[in-house]
Amino acid sequence: MLQKESKIRILENFKSLDYVFFGKPVTEMVSCCPALVEEYMTSKGAMMSLMIEMLQLLEHSPSKLDEYVDKNSLTENAINSAVIARQNAEDLVQTEQGRADIKAELKEALLEDETINLDEEVKDRIRQKAFGLAIDNLLVARAVTESNNHENLNEWEGEIIEDAYKVLRDALVENALFILESNDITV
Repeated sequence: MLQKESKIRILENFKSLDYVFFGKPVTEMVSCCPALVEEYMTSKGAMMSLMIEMLQLLEHSPSKLDEYVDKNSLTENAINSAVIARQNAEDLVQTEQGRADIKAELKEALLEDETINLDEEVKDRIRQKAFGLAIDNLLVARAVTESNNHENLNEWEGEIIEDAYKVLRDALVENALFILESNDITV
């Protein structure tokens, strides 16, 4: 059973994901296809369900809250968390390793299809990488730092959760990018 603070962190992260991708709640996005938003919400819900499993495995134990958390403070914390996650992701993408990862992905994409628009592909790969890193920072890095037993991620169950997390993260990023492209928004 998760502590009250862990449950609040899950709610905060649920809201934060929208701010990471869109800078506002997804419900305020105007999309050409409501099915895109529905698919995004489904992926986001699955991600939070998996995060509950991860937090339990990690024996998540964030700092105790001394004050009441209402909707406004939860939203404010979600926005702040998203801003920090995006900044950390931007810093990581600009590292030598971040650039090398993107170059490797581009080489692979060029081997698969030599006719791709390289400028667009570079832009897309950078956005995918940055969003993925932001989510990792927001959800996993924070969970690990607030946990008592992060070594459990190296166990069999932890590896399964981590593999599922990566699949859901990639799906969530893909769905968010579809929404952004349908709105022709650059974030």
